Amino acid sequence: MTVSIEKTEDVWTIIHDRPQARNAVDTEHAKALVAAFLEFEHSPAKVAVFWGKGGNFCAGWDLKLAATLADRELGEAYFEKHAFPIGSAPSTLGPMGPSRLELSKPVIGAIEGAAVAGGMELALWCDIRVMAETAYLGVYCRRWGITLMDGGTIRLPRLVGQGKALEIALTGRKVEADECYRIGLAERVVPHGEARAVAETMAREIARFPQAAVRADRRSIIETRGMPVRDALKVEWANGLEAIRREGTAGAGRFRDGAGRHGDFKNI
Repeated sequence: MTVSIEKTEDVWTIIHDRPQARNAVDTEHAKALVAAFLEFEHSPAKVAVFWGKGGNFCAGWDLKLAATLADRELGEAYFEKHAFPIGSAPSTLGPMGPSRLELSKPVIGAIEGAAVAGGMELALWCDIRVMAETAYLGVYCRRWGITLMDGGTIRLPRLVGQGKALEIALTGRKVEADECYRIGLAERVVPHGEARAVAETMAREIARFPQAAVRADRRSIIETRGMPVRDALKVEWANGLEAIRREGTAGAGRFRDGAGRHGDFKNI
């Protein structure tokens, strides 16, 4: 199988395994990735890690597929199938697969090697990115007239600002891991070959915490981007109140009874 899942009770690692194409995505593999992430979303698992097997995260949209779309009939059928829905209709399959999914639980990207073009868009879709020191991002599709259609033009400037996003997107240059860390495209940089292990360790740490609060804070951070402060505070309150009622008062009781004193994260 080109997409598989390694499951523990709390953490699932979703593995893209198409090394002969550097984990490039065609329609079959886009569907398989979506199915894997939807399975995770509806499971009891708490955090997912997204990793590409074979030394690369993802080389982007399969250009062999893209080349076939020069045939007018094939092209129109493909683009109609992947068109973004109007109004409040459910999101359709993105060319890269899960790029349009809005999950309720965290996804950590474990990035080795290339995460370029559409592969960079999948990396940006993740909540957190752990990059090997030899990994890199880049809009490599700039060379071929392929645009970013899986959220890259939206997520990139939100992470690094408009000017830097324009410079990266329009030049198509290689953005290495150390620069990604400096400008906010990666949250951790680790030795070569260790991205998956570090991401899974981080995932297990997140999974230890009361999950209603984890998901409420995640949701507030995502939902309030760009809102006026007063409107954003209302969203934060609504998201947080439910979690406090479900978990927070009980957690405060554990602290009152002696757990977690002096910043201890082990005894919680």
